[in-house]
Amino acid sequence: MKLIVISICKDESGTIGELVDRIPKRINGISEIEKWVIDDGSTDNTAEIATRYGAKLVRDGDQKRLAFRFREAVEIALTRGADIMVNIDGDMQFDPKDIPKLTKPIVDSKADFVAADRFTNASTGKIRRPKNMPLGKYIGNRIGSKVVSKLSKRKFRDVTCGFRAYNRNALFALNTDGTYTYTQESFQVLAIKKLRIMSVPVEVRYFSERKSRVVSNIFHFIAISAISILRSYRDFAPLRFFGWLGLIPFVFGVISLAVFLGHWFLTGSFSPYKFLGFVGVYLLTMGIIFWGLGLVADMLSRMLNNQEKILERLKRIDIEGSQYTGQKKEKK
Repeated sequence: MKLIVISICKDESGTIGELVDRIPKRINGISEIEKWVIDDGSTDNTAEIATRYGAKLVRDGDQKRLAFRFREAVEIALTRGADIMVNIDGDMQFDPKDIPKLTKPIVDSKADFVAADRFTNASTGKIRRPKNMPLGKYIGNRIGSKVVSKLSKRKFRDVTCGFRAYNRNALFALNTDGTYTYTQESFQVLAIKKLRIMSVPVEVRYFSERKSRVVSNIFHFIAISAISILRSYRDFAPLRFFGWLGLIPFVFGVISLAVFLGHWFLTGSFSPYKFLGFVGVYLLTMGIIFWGLGLVADMLSRMLNNQEKILERLKRIDIEGSQYTGQKKEKK
């Protein structure tokens, strides 16, 4: 099996050499390992150091953000014939020697996607906050994990970690279109497509003096993450999304009309609850409109699912050859 390890970096000259150098040279079940660095507009000598330590480099001089670069990483892995892709941050928060922990479930054919779990103690199985991790970031991550778990009907403890492993099927299935981050969206996409997902507890280091380049403001991060989660939920589970969206005004509308009509039944007068009649009709109408949108969105979702299948098949044909029939083409 071929493994490609990719790190998306910006201004990581102080750590990128150590990271590349510490990537394992031999892993059980892996016959070939390639090291790649995608430079997202670094202004220091990150690129030069990465190549000096033996990494292949992608660099265009622009900063295009994490989500765009991740799609580049997936394309590199597929076109290079990788059976497994691991992406790892370039700041040495994660130990590259833990890469075999993530690849093993894939090598053993037990998982399609393996994510590092920063919050589970490997010895006790209990949730804990990593040392030096800001409290706001920890709370935001935990909330995000619970929301994604609820929406995906799966249980995840860490959905924003940047240390992950994907097999080839997962890479083909990953069609993300976020502009800020890919982490939560990829969990939902792969969960909805019924791929096998596993989490592996790992140790993580947070440096008290270092500021995150992805999470510059916790409230901005939460807002952007929430929008990404809701967009994915809307696209892949529209009946549930619009069903709940319509249920709230519908219930309040029923309550308003019940009070209004109850008062009229008992007193024969609309006053002083006439406004509740208008509010009730408005809210009931809003709820019904949302449900109607849900039915339309559900039909569009069926089209989206077909487009996802077509896109995945086209990617396989484009990358693996015109003889693709549903499995990877045999190498001669």
